[in-house]
Amino acid sequence: MPQSASSPPAVKTPASPGRPRDMNKRAAILHAAESLFVEHGYEGTSMDQIAADAGVSKLTVYSHFGDKDALFAEAVRAYCEKQLPTSAFNPDPAVPLRQRLLAVGRAYFAMISAPQAISGHRLLCSAQMVEKRMARLFWESGPQRVQDKFTALLERRMAAGDLAIDDVPRAAEQFFALLRGELYQRMVFGVTGDAERDECEAHVASAVDMFLRAYGTRP
Repeated sequence: MPQSASSPPAVKTPASPGRPRDMNKRAAILHAAESLFVEHGYEGTSMDQIAADAGVSKLTVYSHFGDKDALFAEAVRAYCEKQLPTSAFNPDPAVPLRQRLLAVGRAYFAMISAPQAISGHRLLCSAQMVEKRMARLFWESGPQRVQDKFTALLERRMAAGDLAIDDVPRAAEQFFALLRGELYQRMVFGVTGDAERDECEAHVASAVDMFLRAYGTRP
């Protein structure tokens, strides 16, 4: 309908910022990458497949992540952060140490024992993945980052007088080794299916208590 001479000029609605939409695309790409890498492996997953599953163009995938190696590393990092967020490693001394370690232990064991994580672990142990150095990339993007955060937590709790540790990085490695234990190995080898909640809780609690007997300074 034409405007009259007295009508004010039409005002164009400003375009909404592109960043939130871009971040949604990034999240969709990561979600698609996580699923496809687990289902088809690194070699069996193409950037075209990831773009199609995410509902974006391949150019968009490359503009966010650069190449497939970088996307793989970021998918691992995002998965670990989602399952075991930085907030889980809050060193607040007001929280009893055993309670904090139990929270970390439960989240960590739930993360590594999820069906998709078990499948990914089996895949990364293949000779092909080792030769292509993808296992190392996975380690640096996921488990190593988790251990570094936990090391920082231990150092802060040592400063608070809750722990006495000579080699903190080694103690962090030992904590996660205790958490994996035989129960996790049985899951990886398919000897047992999903563990019952009570069995997982008892497993985590025993690992935490053993760690505290070795390094704790307070009852």
